[in-house]
Amino acid sequence: MPNSIETRAREILEHALSLHATDIHIIPKSKHASVLFRLSHKLIPIMTIELEETERLISYMKFQAAMDIGEKRKPQNGSFQIDIGGLSVGLRLSTLPSIFAESLVIRILPQESYIPFQQLSLFPKSLRLLLAMLKFSHGLIIFTGPTGSGKTTTLYSLLQHSTKSLGRNVITLEDPVEKNSEDLLQVQVNEKAGITYNTGLKAILRHDPDIIMVGEIRDSETAHIAIRAALTGHLVLTTMHTKDSKGALYRLIEFGVNWHEIEQTLVAVTAQRLVELICPYCLEEECPVYCNQNKNKRTAVYEILYGRALKEALLEMKGEAFSARYPTLGQLIAKGIALGFIKKSEYERWVHDIETKSLEN
Repeated sequence: MPNSIETRAREILEHALSLHATDIHIIPKSKHASVLFRLSHKLIPIMTIELEETERLISYMKFQAAMDIGEKRKPQNGSFQIDIGGLSVGLRLSTLPSIFAESLVIRILPQESYIPFQQLSLFPKSLRLLLAMLKFSHGLIIFTGPTGSGKTTTLYSLLQHSTKSLGRNVITLEDPVEKNSEDLLQVQVNEKAGITYNTGLKAILRHDPDIIMVGEIRDSETAHIAIRAALTGHLVLTTMHTKDSKGALYRLIEFGVNWHEIEQTLVAVTAQRLVELICPYCLEEECPVYCNQNKNKRTAVYEILYGRALKEALLEMKGEAFSARYPTLGQLIAKGIALGFIKKSEYERWVHDIETKSLEN
């Protein structure tokens, strides 16, 4: 049947959505391929499929994402949007050649799932700080964390709040656009069409933005573009992959950004993790009162480096006798455990550089 591969692809996507998976992994083996879903940070095997069907499935997905289906020796990236069960879903694809065949990872990005600003964080103080930072007229705010820590959700929720509640003109520059929004003006990098980060930023600056979102700082070029946008008198929000908030400062230096530019533009750096919550009613995995109404049962914990602590962290990096003091991720997760909100296993999963005995204090 001509539509059998399309049907198979839709079945896998529908199954992933029904389980609230964040990623789909299709990993080739010697005789078959494994399909795994990422559920609450864990990769769960779901099914196996024949290698021939795997190749057809990956080719179909690459075609939908406007990727080169004939190129199987080089990694590729792409994205497309699909409607499943009345829900608009964005799919971000990444292929990687292996010794057996191409592998494929699909990041699932529900387009209509924006978390209300008030529900972003476990601790109200973090929300107040995030809200205060959005009111800056210019500067650079960096959101850091590993893949799957909720950076994209945080960023889009803040942008939605900025345009709807604060009345600010928000323009994004992304590669690719991860979540479509009618409330934001979104520009996708398309080098074939001449829209690079550099040309895109020049065009955006002529469009009277209040807030510019640069999708991710991944190299020296995007780092300097984010800094340059902040220096023009705009508030710039962006993301970066680092372990903690201090790590972003080191990465900026590695990318060739000088101290003067960092001190002049950087407003704050946040590092975040998604943690699993304990049900406050039954203290078990399921209950009819709370758990059934909150299927995700996860929330974010934010380490926010700003103000005096940020200045001290910069002086510390320069070798001066300062020690920046601020609530770290380890301390905040330990606090949540002590208050009975977070599962104890979350400390062991996320915190590696703090002694376990600090939990007991």
